[in-house]
Amino acid sequence: PVSYTKGGKVYSDVIRSLKDIEPDLLVFYNYPKQIRASIYSTNMIESFNNVIKRKAKPKAEFPTEQSLDAFIGIQAMSYNDRYFNRIHKGFGQVQDTLESYFD
Repeated sequence: PVSYTKGGKVYSDVIRSLKDIEPDLLVFYNYPKQIRASIYSTNMIESFNNVIKRKAKPKAEFPTEQSLDAFIGIQAMSYNDRYFNRIHKGFGQVQDTLESYFD
């Protein structure tokens, strides 16, 4: 647990909000140390967003919202297929532990 003693009166609303979301905010600490950086990092999300931007740029404009949804869906499936067999840093070391979480 985090100590909230400093700034008690000045930041009481912020501290109350943090206390409410703390279990969800710090949930990655429940996982093995080898994979924590991968969990809280946004590198994979940013990488996917860059793929979408790069591939959507030549299209300039999508005629309907459905065509945009279909385009993004196809890109997501392609991205998943490309990286399906890739083991992200640290996950190979703790695969047994992670599988035990879902038994």
